[in-house]
Amino acid sequence: MDVEEIRQRLEFEPQALPLPASLLAKCSIDFNKVEQALAWLDSQSNHYIVTLSDPLYPPLLAQISDPPQVLFVKGSIESLVLPSIAMVGSRNASRGGLDITAELAYHLAHQGFSITSGMAAGIDGAAHKATLAANGTTIAVLGSGVECIYPKRHQNLYHDIINTGCVISEYWPSIGPFSGNFPRRNRIVSGLSLGTVVVEASRKSGSLISARLAMEQNREVFAVPGSVLGGYSQGCHDLIKNGAKLVESAVDIIEELGSLSDYHLEQLHLRHHIRDNDICDLPFPPLLSSVGYETTAVDAVVEDSGKPIDLVLIQMLELELQGWVAAVPGGYVRLKRS
Repeated sequence: MDVEEIRQRLEFEPQALPLPASLLAKCSIDFNKVEQALAWLDSQSNHYIVTLSDPLYPPLLAQISDPPQVLFVKGSIESLVLPSIAMVGSRNASRGGLDITAELAYHLAHQGFSITSGMAAGIDGAAHKATLAANGTTIAVLGSGVECIYPKRHQNLYHDIINTGCVISEYWPSIGPFSGNFPRRNRIVSGLSLGTVVVEASRKSGSLISARLAMEQNREVFAVPGSVLGGYSQGCHDLIKNGAKLVESAVDIIEELGSLSDYHLEQLHLRHHIRDNDICDLPFPPLLSSVGYETTAVDAVVEDSGKPIDLVLIQMLELELQGWVAAVPGGYVRLKRS
């Protein structure tokens, strides 16, 4: 649906918009705001407005109880396709907290996960920066509009994120950072993600909101333990006592995410953009040549194909559904010749 068609439908056929009837009945259209949003959409090629019915709408986010009806996206729209892990924590993090955050994010990015956070100072910023250092993809969910950089010190980080990943918000692009926006945006941080990792959270930390929301959304919650002195990790210790998985390395996170990751890949397969989108074209010869008639480990397929693990998993799922390969304990086996 192009911009002009959206304008026409808003004015003359609102019932034809891809929104639930119950929501349309409550809506009153502010045409000035609509024009501002559409002008923003038209102004740059990396500006996107994604609605709940859009095939690029993140499948896990669509499953939460109150998903945003509209997302403003600035950067690479393909970033929303990748399986994501959220990392949150203290704005006043210690050197040790920043270091473990960077180590986890770096290794998770190397395994093909995107890292989602809120671009705040402290743990958020460390997670984004480490992902970029690993040449990975990171998503920043803002408590402001996507054109409002907050905190100001992260201006360079903001532009770096846009170059390889994206910043997103449910708020109109020019909206400033208001305190009430941040707890609400946390449901998007956790909702986008297979799991949420909490680093250095006190008992009054806003990061615990993200952890609680992740639990309510039936997502995994992970916590990094810290010193019992000073109270800087009391919130993390409470999470562990209440069932969150204690994390010492990225392996602790990855081994817990199998079923949700499978669901994510299945949902992507069901959405038609996976076949239409250039980044997900299936390169049958390279992948098939990487899989033998005896069990071939996923790591071997990734290394031989030279592709990120997230794309390999998506493409291997397609090959499996088409009968070319079978998933077996330890990897894949090839079923037929090309």
